[in-house]
Amino acid sequence: MKYTELPQSFLDEMNQLLGEEYPSYLESFAQPWNRSLRVNEQKLLPGNLASLLAERSGQKLEPVPWISNGFYYDSQWTASKDPYYFAGLYYLQEPSAMTPASRLPIEPGDMVLDLCAAPGGKSTELGARLKGRGMLFANDISSSRAKALLKNLELFGIPNICVTSETPEKLAECLPEFFDKILVDAPCSGEGMFRKEPDMVKDWVEKGPSYYAPIQQAILQQAVRLLKPGGYLLYSTCTFSRMEDEENVIALMKSCPEMELVPLEHFAGAADGFGLSGVLRLFPHKVRGEGHFLALLRKALRSTGSRMKDAAEGFNKNNAKGKGRHASASQPSRSSQELGDFPEFFRQLSVSFPLSQIRRIQDSIYYLPEQFPEGLRLRYLRTGLLLGELKRERFEPSQPLAMALKPEQFSNAIHFPHDDQRVIRYLKGETIALTEGEEPRKGWCLVCVEDFPLGWAKASGMTLKNKYYPGWRYQ
Repeated sequence: MKYTELPQSFLDEMNQLLGEEYPSYLESFAQPWNRSLRVNEQKLLPGNLASLLAERSGQKLEPVPWISNGFYYDSQWTASKDPYYFAGLYYLQEPSAMTPASRLPIEPGDMVLDLCAAPGGKSTELGARLKGRGMLFANDISSSRAKALLKNLELFGIPNICVTSETPEKLAECLPEFFDKILVDAPCSGEGMFRKEPDMVKDWVEKGPSYYAPIQQAILQQAVRLLKPGGYLLYSTCTFSRMEDEENVIALMKSCPEMELVPLEHFAGAADGFGLSGVLRLFPHKVRGEGHFLALLRKALRSTGSRMKDAAEGFNKNNAKGKGRHASASQPSRSSQELGDFPEFFRQLSVSFPLSQIRRIQDSIYYLPEQFPEGLRLRYLRTGLLLGELKRERFEPSQPLAMALKPEQFSNAIHFPHDDQRVIRYLKGETIALTEGEEPRKGWCLVCVEDFPLGWAKASGMTLKNKYYPGWRYQ
């Protein structure tokens, strides 16, 4: 869009904020926004994807300087139509939006919460960085948006997830001081995205910073309740408003003195805050990306005894009598009869799913992350990895399970080249004819594009009966 189409009141505020840099900001609207992708490092190394795309699709990727697994790509390439996208090898995300998840200091084994997570761009990165250990709670108050979030997490093959659609207040009641790391990418007035998404200007006119700032502050207050002592909270927005950015951080530290600012390391083009040093601002006239704001805070430690006592009392008070929609999952499955013929299918896997973490909920079988807090009264869309469904006690593996596996972890897999027309036909849900020498064993077969799983099929002779999930099909 042209900057002349922006509200004059917004332009006046930016002029006051940027001073002598204001003309350069206006000039950025003459440039197109940058298309980019972020590599799923749970499946392959960033450089390997760049090599694969150059060789298979002729696409050249250019690194995003401040994101180790981020790349710019040619706008003429339809990245969402490539088979590698359906294999979960990358997520399409604007480069500045990649920054918050990259700056939260995640370690494998952490309990991580993405509090305002949909559609999942930041959650997929947080989950990949856990490397299958610990747990990612991804929450969005909108149930419809949370469904898109769930799809993106499962497409990425992240097994140790819990997806909920709850208010921050409800989560804080049920999980006080439970999380090691929390990301709050808060709903905002979207000033930093005007170039990429001009429709956001209408929302700014109708609501603006004064509408969003109290919402953001309320969310942050609940995030502090959810954070363990010693844990880290990263707050981010895609707006330039000081009211929504620095002023919110300052207000939070005043109301919660246990929260201290952790200075973020700057990189070329990044700017410091206005009236608050140690935060990070991105502007489209200074980096090849849109506008963003980040602040990292740490919750002070308390003595071990008081911390454990407070957390236990809070958890017990709110959950001891809870009987949520998944309360039936609170007891382990203790016999193979409860799991239908899943144990038979399980023998084809070379990856460990301890039975102590497997639950049957009605006709669905789940693998729960370690330390999953069972019995909570929460609105779940997913608890752990959906392994599959029992239909008349016959086990049918799920699409999320296929995406979480490596080909060598299932004894019956078939690999198609990237440019084989049958890859797209499979993704469209068609039956696949095989050629001599390709015949897999009869039964469930893991269909892959090269070394990357796409989904399931039922093999019979020289035919693959398509079991690709209908809701994910190539359009």
